[in-house]
Amino acid sequence: MKCMAILEVGNKAPNFELPNQDEENKTLEDYKGKWLVAYFYPRDDTPGCTVEADEFSKDYKKFQKLGIDIIGISKDDVESHKKFCKKMSIPYILLADTTTKVSKLFGVWGKKKFMGKEYMGINRSTFLINKKGKIFKVFEKVKPKGHSKEVLDAYINAEK
Repeated sequence: MKCMAILEVGNKAPNFELPNQDEENKTLEDYKGKWLVAYFYPRDDTPGCTVEADEFSKDYKKFQKLGIDIIGISKDDVESHKKFCKKMSIPYILLADTTTKVSKLFGVWGKKKFMGKEYMGINRSTFLINKKGKIFKVFEKVKPKGHSKEVLDAYINAEK
């Protein structure tokens, strides 16, 4: 399977339509005129994804104060997202990309390796998208611990 290249700074973020944990469809257009953190993660309720979700949740008010929305995107379905949000008290939206169409558009769907086995999956990545819908910053090979602060710092340094 051919993997698309990850989107780069300056690219227009592709529009999408995906259901959230409350079964409401969300599109990139819903965030027009606002900054957006779109983070792609492998799976709900796994160790790294739990750390990442928790850190974005703890910093959520800081992002909101700066006018930045957050969405998490994974291959998990709406029901899984609903349980994960409830368990982790996640205050932002999680989108269900069960067909991986959006993950492929952003270029984060690709080969992964775990314990010597290769498989296809979401490579943990985050996109900071500006008010005009353009990719402002790309974070690849994200380490969950400290990532939320890293994204906040990138925005704050850009605004200086």
